[in-house]
Amino acid sequence: MVRTRFAPSPTGLLHIGGARTALFNYLFARHSGGQFLLRIEDTDRARSTEAAVRVILEGLDWLGLRADEEPVFQSTREARHREVAEALLAAGAAYRAYDTPEELAAMRAQAEAERRPIRYDGRWRDRDPGDAPAGVAPVIRLKAPRDGDTVVRDLVQGEVRVADAELDDMIILRSDGTPTYLHAVVVDDHDMGITHVIRGDDHLTNTFRQLMVYRAMGWETPAFAHVPLIHGADGAKLSKRHGAVSVLEFREQGYLPEALCNYLLRLGWGHGDVEVIGRDEAIVLFDIEDVGRAAARMDYAKLTHINGVWLRAADDDRLTAEVLRRLGLPEAGTAAARVRVLMPALKERAKTLVELAESAAFLARSAPLPFEPKAAALLTEDAKSLLHELAALLAGTPFEKEALDGALRGFAERTGRKLGQVAQPLRAALTGSTVSPPIDATLTALGREESLARINAAVAG
Repeated sequence: MVRTRFAPSPTGLLHIGGARTALFNYLFARHSGGQFLLRIEDTDRARSTEAAVRVILEGLDWLGLRADEEPVFQSTREARHREVAEALLAAGAAYRAYDTPEELAAMRAQAEAERRPIRYDGRWRDRDPGDAPAGVAPVIRLKAPRDGDTVVRDLVQGEVRVADAELDDMIILRSDGTPTYLHAVVVDDHDMGITHVIRGDDHLTNTFRQLMVYRAMGWETPAFAHVPLIHGADGAKLSKRHGAVSVLEFREQGYLPEALCNYLLRLGWGHGDVEVIGRDEAIVLFDIEDVGRAAARMDYAKLTHINGVWLRAADDDRLTAEVLRRLGLPEAGTAAARVRVLMPALKERAKTLVELAESAAFLARSAPLPFEPKAAALLTEDAKSLLHELAALLAGTPFEKEALDGALRGFAERTGRKLGQVAQPLRAALTGSTVSPPIDATLTALGREESLARINAAVAG
């Protein structure tokens, strides 16, 4: 059975690149009839926080990327990591190195002076432990292969080869008995039964070192897929200066989770010209081998466009609840009822939930309204006279869209005006703005009493 995992470090927010990695792992597992797992790599005690763990879990939950098992916390598995390190030591595949900090510093300085890569020279690899200096706590280093090449047949990058001479004897257990990241990851992936490691291509170089642990233990290696990173539109590494980068920032900026997942899916993975893809269809279509090798570029305008498509297709009650939350309004009451009635028209114009909430805010206000400058400019004396006539007309008109539309069109025709000349001052009086859903829908949502109160307040203002 295919088993994938997402393994974030809880040292900060859930980055958009991490979210895409989680999505690819999730979709590949579901596509293959397998399982998607979560591991929190919290061995960096100084930087890992419970708050960051909560943010990661909240972000994944919001995106609908729920693991099939309870999360594994790497910090709880240190005894197992040490057990494997000791087994490698006992098998002669690893050794204790008693280098002092001063010796290691001298080794680095010499390499820099000779302008060659900084690698451990293996001086304790075959040395008698009896030569160990007093008072030096040793590390455990893994014996790297000395001859030949190590080859990774990556599902995204293709065949990647590194000469074994470029690999040094990496530390798997520090002098304080704690495991290194590269060692712990391998032990955890093996014990969790991970069959496919799908992660960012910044981890590709780590893979060659991690393979040494698999081979030394005689473990089956998983398939690897290293996905290109996400860059900004300028080609530089994605950062705050490009815009939002964390998942929960996108949520607060009014993006729907299905829209963000749709966009991230198409960021580096292709399926013809299809742009809008839902979760069920994505599971059917997705294969990791269809991910491209080139770095993807974040296009916020494209994301916003896709969000608008998903917004228009979203359930009106769901959108109403979101708008009320953003406006700080109760889910029951007059304002809530107005928002629900007008939602089908409101969502046609909005591209984000923030825009949707802003466009609905006038429904929660009461007369006299605050007027935007352009709306105030429409309320001339002639416009107020027109509004006075409209108030009398609307007082006797059924407050249903068809009846209201017919009444306004008839009024415009009788008075020799275009419909827009009637609707625009009326819109300003009703909303305080020059932009709103169709005027008949707006009147219907506000109701007779509130509509007349707003018109009369504008005439009196």
